[in-house]
Amino acid sequence: MLEKMEENFDPETIIEEFEALSKDAERVQRETLKKILEENGETEYLQRSGLNGRTDPNSFKAFVPLVTHKDLEPYIQRIADGDNYNPSILTSKPITTISLSSGTTQGKPKFVPFNDELMESTMQIYKTSFAFRNREYPIGNGKALQFIYSSKQFKTKGGLTAGTATTNVYRDSQFEKTMKAMQTPCCSPEEVIFGPDFHQSLYCHLLCGLIFQDQVQVVSSTFAHSIVHAFRTYEQVWEELVDNIRNGILSSHITVPSIRLSMGKILKPNPILADKIYEKCMGLSNWYGLIKELFPNTKYVYGIMTGSMEPYLNKLRHYAGGLPLVSADYGASEGWIGANVNPKLPPELATFAVLPNIGYFEFIPLKEGLNGQEPVGLTEVENGEEYEIIVTNFAGLYRYRLGDIVKIKGFHNSTPELQFICRSNLLLSINIDKNTEKDLQLSVEAAAKLLSEEKQEVVDFTSRVDLSTDPGHYVIFWEISGESNDIVLEKCCNCLDTSFVDAGYVSSRKVNAIGALELGIVKKGTFHKILDHYVGLGAAVSQFKTPRCVGNTNSVVLQILSTNLLKSYFSTSF
Repeated sequence: MLEKMEENFDPETIIEEFEALSKDAERVQRETLKKILEENGETEYLQRSGLNGRTDPNSFKAFVPLVTHKDLEPYIQRIADGDNYNPSILTSKPITTISLSSGTTQGKPKFVPFNDELMESTMQIYKTSFAFRNREYPIGNGKALQFIYSSKQFKTKGGLTAGTATTNVYRDSQFEKTMKAMQTPCCSPEEVIFGPDFHQSLYCHLLCGLIFQDQVQVVSSTFAHSIVHAFRTYEQVWEELVDNIRNGILSSHITVPSIRLSMGKILKPNPILADKIYEKCMGLSNWYGLIKELFPNTKYVYGIMTGSMEPYLNKLRHYAGGLPLVSADYGASEGWIGANVNPKLPPELATFAVLPNIGYFEFIPLKEGLNGQEPVGLTEVENGEEYEIIVTNFAGLYRYRLGDIVKIKGFHNSTPELQFICRSNLLLSINIDKNTEKDLQLSVEAAAKLLSEEKQEVVDFTSRVDLSTDPGHYVIFWEISGESNDIVLEKCCNCLDTSFVDAGYVSSRKVNAIGALELGIVKKGTFHKILDHYVGLGAAVSQFKTPRCVGNTNSVVLQILSTNLLKSYFSTSF
């Protein structure tokens, strides 16, 4: 049945189905909640709530509490441990897999239940957004240069397979079928995607892209960071890649037997192609337009580009050279929420239309003066207002606070279009100051403009709260692209300090309740070492997000930063 459906994949039919769903989102939401509760009403979790078979929204909100991941951890851990006494702990259908979050936000990966229903909603999101993209940027039979990587999977105590959310998707047969149906199979063989060594896989992704350069129509990865990282790597290894193509011999540092065998089937001597690539690279100025030059038939660059990925957009635009940047869909390790049905919007303005049949969604109003306000339903949100989002889905999450802040930017028929604002958890706080990831990003963007005047750029950044001093102070770590002088970096440091506009921070700085902000410049490659650290812990590169704040318990990352610190500057602004 599935194979037949995939063979008959028609973008316009997918759009029609979405239009029908979004025109009556309130009814679809009620039916979706009813279905979730009927399927799982006999589970231990819902039995304890006292719902007693009720499936209406009012009863659901009255009897089932709002929860965070911490509240559900004991239940999920029992599932992972193989609780044989009560197989229906969160869901009536078995949880088939455990997904791991990236672990870079909270410092350690979260266990999240994953099942077939979640996979189906993933494919629905993929197909919906592709249908709208294909309407704006139609592609023919081609290939996608996808910088995607699988991480290691392992068995939990109870025998369930556990791996990152992206790995669970890539290893599912539905993923490959859907990609083929959308006419964008990956350039790289499976052995490269599922290779055990990220560096070898990345090198071979680049090589495969060059071999099939005229067939590449999409360049993508899960996150914008992975695309930028890939082409930063290309700058270092391009001549070696050209030699591989010229001679038809794979570099000796690619040692994984399965990767060498699979690459041997597609890598043949091609001096004409090698000369062509060499000439293009030699003709580029500072690598501007690299993607467009290497892959001339590319229609767009695609990946998650919102939130913590926004700092990489300038570099990505530099590489793309005018190609459209299209932000991928909105979701989390816990499940999907909305599809990008307006692909022509720039990533900074990207919105995501909620699919009302993949879960039941509630929103906590964040309007000033409405603290403690009861959550409202999907169709009850107000345009222009900000909310914290709550998810109930088919994988055993009930009234789950995702921790994301979104803004309503309009409606697609009757379903809202969300703009991701930031994570709700505070990053930086010492006294009465409250600064989020978005606040940090805006501060860095303001200061980075001073650096750009010197033809330098911020490669990556993170932060920490240093309480070893009295008073405590913020530390912002920068890795920059080249050499810059002390005067410029001192100005950057002052700009970072004054760009935090939170009233609690400003007043605390003025009375010296928070000390002078510190800007720490780290060696080139420091953030690559942080990436390698997380990969070594089992994180998938395609799911990696640079931690924007390093807690005091994250001793390894703190050690990487401290041992690679070149120089520190302290603000004199207050």
